[in-house]
Amino acid sequence: MSGGSARSLGKGEACPPRSAIRDPRRPSDACWGQAAPERSHAGGSAPPGQVPEGLIRVYSMRFCPFAKRTLLVLKAKGIGHEVININLKNKPEWFFKKNPFGLVPVLENSQGQVIYESAITCEYLDEAYPGKKLLPDDPYEKACQKMVFELFSKVLTNKKTAFFGGSSLSMIDYLIWPWFEWLVALELNEYVDHTPNLKLWMAAMMKDPAVSSLFIDPKAFRGFLDLYLQNNLEACDYGL
Repeated sequence: MSGGSARSLGKGEACPPRSAIRDPRRPSDACWGQAAPERSHAGGSAPPGQVPEGLIRVYSMRFCPFAKRTLLVLKAKGIGHEVININLKNKPEWFFKKNPFGLVPVLENSQGQVIYESAITCEYLDEAYPGKKLLPDDPYEKACQKMVFELFSKVLTNKKTAFFGGSSLSMIDYLIWPWFEWLVALELNEYVDHTPNLKLWMAAMMKDPAVSSLFIDPKAFRGFLDLYLQNNLEACDYGL
């Protein structure tokens, strides 16, 4: 799975604690809403250097809803991080040493420890770092959130709460949100017009600092999708 110094996280291992993390407001720390995104790494590009001490790196793609999950959790918990975008239409060879499937998101820390798969990266970040807890501590409540994720279309009405996890925003809301952001970008909002609770939930999500700071211009989404469907290698860097 890994090459060079990269390796998977073993039991009990964790990324650096919050106390070692630099101020996440510094431009070099990061991502959309803080600094302009850089062009993606493509085939033939040199691999990035070691992850700076005190940060965690996320390999992402600007328009990927799965990677957006991880970015939302990083932002919501105030974790200092840097973003390396990957051209998913023309992946660099070295990236397969980070994830043999060649998919984003991937997390890597300064010790070369690597984690991939969006839901796994999100749960890891919530457990390994201090700050706002996005998943319940109670195993049953945590299992309930995971079950809700499978049936979210009807659950919000039945629960009669503002968010899928209850009265406050939690992990499940961040896991679901990226696909609703696509509805906005593709002007398909009418699909939720018949579900007032979903519309209220979307409005509440847009007020969340993590969601609003990572929100991408719908025109950029549509431009990306047009190029992506044409198999254009520049799709992932649309607008840069």
